[in-house]
Amino acid sequence: MRPHEIDAGARRAVFSPVDTRARVDAVVRRIGDAIELGLLADGEQLPGESELAGRLGVSTVTLREALMALRQQGLVTTRRGRGGGSFVSLPEVPADDRLRSRLRGWSTEELRDLGDHWAALSGAAARLAAQRTEPADLQPLRRTAGELAQAADAAARSRLYGRFHVELAAAAQSARLTREQVALQSEVGALLCLVLADDAYREEVAERHRSVVCAVQDGAHETAGTLAERCVRESTARLVAVRLAL
Repeated sequence: MRPHEIDAGARRAVFSPVDTRARVDAVVRRIGDAIELGLLADGEQLPGESELAGRLGVSTVTLREALMALRQQGLVTTRRGRGGGSFVSLPEVPADDRLRSRLRGWSTEELRDLGDHWAALSGAAARLAAQRTEPADLQPLRRTAGELAQAADAAARSRLYGRFHVELAAAAQSARLTREQVALQSEVGALLCLVLADDAYREEVAERHRSVVCAVQDGAHETAGTLAERCVRESTARLVAVRLAL
């Protein structure tokens, strides 16, 4: 996917100032989350160091430390010389055993609590989007839902699932909701590989996402919110079921 095809509001949230605490970690998480969600495209060149540091509200020293950490994680590559710079590197498919090990670190209570928070965010975003956005602004959501319906592997499906909810927040014209969604996906996003490998469930989620878009387009804010919440709660319940089976 080309950068101009990704929701502009979601991309603006990626490059907005980070929290003042632990800024290196904040930059690493912000950019890393955006890469794993597909908000920054594979091979895309990041802005120059001075420009990127200014947009994130950090010093160039802090930015360089963050870029070094991102390189170590395999999310960014750096090229020297003419035409060089920092470029996005899409991560490999997460190993199933590593994901299950990560899931073991969550208790069922923590997963349910996370699901409640996620449902609240997505429900609020859908309701606001139905009240604020214009039909023409829903194209990123439609495209992401369509790509999810066609995605062949679980990693791509999980990125598209997360991207949809980020773009939904962007459609609500709320920078704070959008940043919250990006941050939340860093906690749960990759874990969705464990439930989205099921083709039937992938199709079910894609249909639910399309229903959310239709409700937003119709201005049916309560319906849109309820559908978005239901989608998230079902996914959380499936993750809880996987956790219980470990």
